Amino acid sequence: AIAAANMRRELRRQAREHAAEDPALARELRIGRPDLPRQYDDGGLLDINHVPVAALTTLSGVTPEIAERIVSMREHVGRFSSAEELVATTDLHPDLTPEIKEYGIFLP
Repeated sequence: AIAAANMRRELRRQAREHAAEDPALARELRIGRPDLPRQYDDGGLLDINHVPVAALTTLSGVTPEIAERIVSMREHVGRFSSAEELVATTDLHPDLTPEIKEYGIFLP
């Protein structure tokens, strides 16, 4: 189980690296988009700027109400650039920051 968890963590790291180097490639690979058909394994990332409410609720501690708030604020203010900005802007509990940092990605 530990080896599998470490492998998923490494996949997330690699996917983030690809996204930072080439956001267009990340969108084509559908990094962070478990709601869309895809072949690239990103280790379970969620593109906070684009996934629907249902996908956001897969984050530990994110209820449907919190996910709705995130999507509503995203539509109102635009895209987020970090977990810290997301938490501050949407007035989320700071305890959610580590989970969002681990599984979230913020593609333009």
